[in-house]
Amino acid sequence: MKRRFWSNIAAVAYKEATVMRHDRALMAAIFIQPLMQLLLLGFALSNKPANVPWAILDQSRSSVSRRFTQEVEATGYFLRPRYVASYAEGRTLLEGQHALAFLVFPQSFARDVERGHPRVQLLLDGSDPLSVARIGGYVGLVAADFEPALKAPASHPPNQAVRQPGPIDVRQSFRFNPTLSDRKFYMAALAAMVLTNLTLSAMALGLVAERESGTYEQMLALPTTPIEIVLGKLVPYVGVAFLVMVLCVIAPGLIFGIWPRGSPIALVAVTFPFVLASLGIGVFVSALARTSAQAVFISVFFIMPSFVLSGAMLPYQLMPHPVREIGGLFPLRWYQIALRRILERGAGLSEVAVPILVLTTLFAVILVGVRWRMKPRLG
Repeated sequence: MKRRFWSNIAAVAYKEATVMRHDRALMAAIFIQPLMQLLLLGFALSNKPANVPWAILDQSRSSVSRRFTQEVEATGYFLRPRYVASYAEGRTLLEGQHALAFLVFPQSFARDVERGHPRVQLLLDGSDPLSVARIGGYVGLVAADFEPALKAPASHPPNQAVRQPGPIDVRQSFRFNPTLSDRKFYMAALAAMVLTNLTLSAMALGLVAERESGTYEQMLALPTTPIEIVLGKLVPYVGVAFLVMVLCVIAPGLIFGIWPRGSPIALVAVTFPFVLASLGIGVFVSALARTSAQAVFISVFFIMPSFVLSGAMLPYQLMPHPVREIGGLFPLRWYQIALRRILERGAGLSEVAVPILVLTTLFAVILVGVRWRMKPRLG
């Protein structure tokens, strides 16, 4: 009896191993997945500032301010600065997430350098506390080591002491998250991450489950087009997704006191195309896969890169340019941008018009892909 017990287990295990070995798509997904995560975590996910977009208001227009700007840029962490003509223009760049830092030189900067107490103002986007603290730290290090290299006039008595200019005093101010709370950063993207996981996981098994249960052929026999089938399967999940979104927005307010500052209409308007696009990706994965196991493994290829490259876990502005552009292909990138603008910056419908347009376009492209993969009729 005992020998029969173990022989039965071995027979079933041999059968499953044979099926798995012949499932090339599953085997490829199993071995490519660690490599994908290695590349993502190794090259994209880092809290070290890089490619930081910043703006400068140089009211001094002096050689000293230009040289200080060059030394900050020479650290290698910053992109070429964007010069603005007014204080309001720089704040607008911060609000639109087009700059993470805004450096202001006062008109008296050159004179203050000569007097030995120069000051500059540095406004920082505090949405991501860890990264922005490092950005401010790098500017502070450059300011502390900055040497104006002023020389005493030739007529200066050699035996009289000359006051050397001191380091630059950087007055930092954090916008949108003055206390640099990590909780606000993650709570702002909570709905985006939960909805991505829910929509992709749920819909990835949709068509595969129909095939495995034998009802997929029955749907194809009905007088419906593939697009009608897809949209019909999406409708119930759209309702569930909106309920989850409301929960993810209200729960941080009830528990942590973090309430949305922007327009509820804008939140609904941007959530709708995001949910459709994410569900569409799930349907596309389901159309590619032949078995439930394949669908689960393939969906990971969308979920993991979405979390890493979208900016939900780390600001996408700090990523290298090729990686940054790849992240723009995922709906989560544009939804988290819109969420942060609405929840943290008090944005309205006009401020999230671009994410809404991009998400709608992504959904249309995904529908074309699903239509291409789905078999329109039996035979």
